[in-house]
Amino acid sequence: MSAFFIATATINNPEKVQEYARKAAETFAAHGGEFVVRGKLDAAFVGSADHQVVAVVRFPSKEALNAWYKSPEYQAIIPLRTEAADMRIVTYSVMA
Repeated sequence: MSAFFIATATINNPEKVQEYARKAAETFAAHGGEFVVRGKLDAAFVGSADHQVVAVVRFPSKEALNAWYKSPEYQAIIPLRTEAADMRIVTYSVMA
């Protein structure tokens, strides 16, 4: 069963967001993670949106996603994430 995280963010520092995105991608690739979607908000058809950008990343399993998040490599860049953007990250498991 694949697992995904969806990250939504409001950018505080564009340069740091670029650095964080590059480093984060390196950390999740080591756990089988890959970008599915990266983009900027265009419109909210229903309700409101409180973010500027979104990223969706797929992992081969929930275990791989959890191992990525808990990895020392990812934990080391959390302070950079905090400086770069106000971010929410939620996870989903999807039947194959």
